[in-house]
Amino acid sequence: MPRVLIVDDESAVRESLRMILKGECEVHTAEDVDSALRTIAELSPDLVLLDVVMPGRNGLELLGELRARELETPVIVLTASNTVSIAVQAMKLGAADFITKPFEVDALRIKVRQLLDRRQLEQEVLRLRDEVSERQQLGSLVGRSPVMREVFRTVERIARAEATVLISGESGTGKELVARAIHDLGRHADGPFVAVNCGAIPRELIESELFGHERGAFTGATDLRIGRFEAAAGGTLLLDEIGELEPSVQVKLLRALQERVVERLGSSASIGFDARVVAATNRDLEQEVAAGRFRSDLYYRVNVVPIHVPPLRERREDVALLANTFIGRMAERRGEAAGQSIRLSRAALAALEGYAWPGNVRELENAIEHGLALCETGGIELEHLPIAIRRTGRAEALREDWRQGRLTFEDALSRFETEILREALERADWNQTRAASNLSITRRVLKLKMDRFGIEPPS
Repeated sequence: MPRVLIVDDESAVRESLRMILKGECEVHTAEDVDSALRTIAELSPDLVLLDVVMPGRNGLELLGELRARELETPVIVLTASNTVSIAVQAMKLGAADFITKPFEVDALRIKVRQLLDRRQLEQEVLRLRDEVSERQQLGSLVGRSPVMREVFRTVERIARAEATVLISGESGTGKELVARAIHDLGRHADGPFVAVNCGAIPRELIESELFGHERGAFTGATDLRIGRFEAAAGGTLLLDEIGELEPSVQVKLLRALQERVVERLGSSASIGFDARVVAATNRDLEQEVAAGRFRSDLYYRVNVVPIHVPPLRERREDVALLANTFIGRMAERRGEAAGQSIRLSRAALAALEGYAWPGNVRELENAIEHGLALCETGGIELEHLPIAIRRTGRAEALREDWRQGRLTFEDALSRFETEILREALERADWNQTRAASNLSITRRVLKLKMDRFGIEPPS
């Protein structure tokens, strides 16, 4: 219940107001300004009913104290009819409203309820604003970057709607995780989440996979099969990589989405479905439409609410958060304490943040798993990461040392040559003959340079 503080030097007035409000509020009382300030500091009331004229420090002084402390607690001033001018002063000091004595009970209740409702709404807005600004995870989606927070906000806004959603983004960005978040926050959360990768199913089987088939519908159809649309009843159906569908299947899919019915192969009976449909693609469907490879009417049907998941290279501030999240999850799967003993070294983290991530979040997860497999205890070092990322890390370290003046020109050249030789050897799995061929030098010259720069194959 909302807390209301009554400040009045007359006990009869305090008791009268307490009786009026006790069924709707948690009522507290104070007989002077000092005790009121102590109660406000202790309880943080949602509303104060304040008598202006009191012995000693008056209500105006309390208002001034609240303003000095930058407290946003709303105040209703109680004043006699012959002291309205004082009430005006109180309003200038920040009072939310005033009511004259003797007051009408209904009028008082209405003003109290209005201010409490407004207070509750303001606090809810602040809470949601703080939650959105601090949120770093939505379901299995992780990110602190502005672009990912915008994705979070969009998912939350549309989750409970029935509109079809089209999730676009490069491979490995987490499009299926977005679809799962929509499902988990939506009205179909208790139903199944059914995902079908339209690009991974042979074209001659995709119709059967989506719509099902009757026994004997075609050669090899020995049993009745329920399609993914029917299987997703009461839940969510994700059509992943929808841009891979053949034109003939696009026609049937369009009819299913428009009429909310499907027909199994080998049957003319229409079967209704109540699943929410979410589509995902790594293609630019507008270009596919322009090229005649994707139907424009189907595009507009699935693109009711578009969500674009940005590639990892456009949100590098998420790399450290994602990497540590993966460490924790993988450690938990191995029965360890959420990865608390495993850390990324500074060099390893710099390499991760400087890498271009063509494979996006999926590649980062694989890199962390690679690092965990190679590190023994304590943490993941640069040397534990995949070759491509190590190259980025060493190049970044070289540039940083040169910028900071920690290397002479000769030292920088030696480091640079060392990195080229090491990269060639790593690409050739440390086969010196193949590495020398790739560098267009003899194996003898390569061996001399390895000895000169102290390059040794890994044990």
